[in-house]
Amino acid sequence: MIVTPHSADFAALLCASHRRLTGHDLVDPALPPSDAARWLYDAAPFCVLAHDTQADPCFIYANLAAQTCFEYDWDEFIGLPSRLSAEAPNRDERDRLLADVARQGYASGYRGLRIAKSGRRFWIEDVTVWNLVDAAGLRLGQAATYRRITPA
Repeated sequence: MIVTPHSADFAALLCASHRRLTGHDLVDPALPPSDAARWLYDAAPFCVLAHDTQADPCFIYANLAAQTCFEYDWDEFIGLPSRLSAEAPNRDERDRLLADVARQGYASGYRGLRIAKSGRRFWIEDVTVWNLVDAAGLRLGQAATYRRITPA
């Protein structure tokens, strides 16, 4: 799946999947799709990331808040194996979370240690992770959102 920062179709997938699985809106549903995509990427006061369904999933989306948090720009982030967002000792916990989400559709309340490009470590807190599922029921990946980070 090829995603651009302001892809209205991808933003719609993120939002519809989030709403269907969690019962909450990610973006104001009154916004037209192109405005919702721009707001989610450029102005959302929370991080949103998504990865694909490969055996070793790679990031396909990271809004500006997430890029700032992890210190990668769009071109560095997209295609990066998502497992690299956590250090090796912390990957088992992350893998268990993602497996639970694959089975249950979503999970919330997660807290995990992450690492930025510079090596800076930080906690992501009150994380919600959900499956990206299209209208036909095909799982296209997983996404995560969080508002709080704490230095490690």
